[in-house]
Amino acid sequence: MNPLNPNFMKSLYIVAALIFIAVASVAQTRVVQGVLTAYNKYPVANIEVSAKKSKATTLSDSLGNFSIVCKEKDQIKIKPETFKTVSRKIDKHTADTLRINLVFMDSKKNRDIAIGYGYMKKEDLTFAAEHMQQENNEYCSYTNIYELLKGKFPGVTVDGSAGSYRVFVRGSQSINSSDEVLFVLDGSAGASIDGLHPCNIKSISVIKDGMTAIYGTRGANGVILIDTKRGD
Repeated sequence: MNPLNPNFMKSLYIVAALIFIAVASVAQTRVVQGVLTAYNKYPVANIEVSAKKSKATTLSDSLGNFSIVCKEKDQIKIKPETFKTVSRKIDKHTADTLRINLVFMDSKKNRDIAIGYGYMKKEDLTFAAEHMQQENNEYCSYTNIYELLKGKFPGVTVDGSAGSYRVFVRGSQSINSSDEVLFVLDGSAGASIDGLHPCNIKSISVIKDGMTAIYGTRGANGVILIDTKRGD
């Protein structure tokens, strides 16, 4: 065949285009690994994890570990029968390994189901349900405070990476050179939240506009109130 034949060149272009599309598609996917726990300690097995955009599904193993292929700006969802549903947005800031603490909806029926399906060992679940309720909360399902703010509060934006996070409240009016939010931790305005573990948080409130007047100009860009269990 003449290499300059128009049909040959057309076929060559088509093959090249298909290769390019395939390579681009692979480049837009990533493998996200994670571990599922309950009561911030015990592994949870046989739980289905699904990715919305890639359509991939997988099960956690006996140690709670899972691995799943996600597309760019994907979302993973975990919807077990006896635990609260959890979803996580996957973007460029998402760690390659997620630690997700599932919140158990305690009842005799759910204990029987969880043990019967092999989600948790009987002795672990029985002990945890009776003695570790402080670890069974929705905040514990997040790896760090910044992931919690980004995932649970739609009006909050988190930029940057570990060690240099910046937090903003959507819709706030900036009158300062910095438009970052003001954190009030256990009543202390301007406190740092670095190192604050989600499991130690009792409550979080996001306020903006006129409700921030009590904090003066520092609160003009929004205020996030955080009360911890230590502050009780």
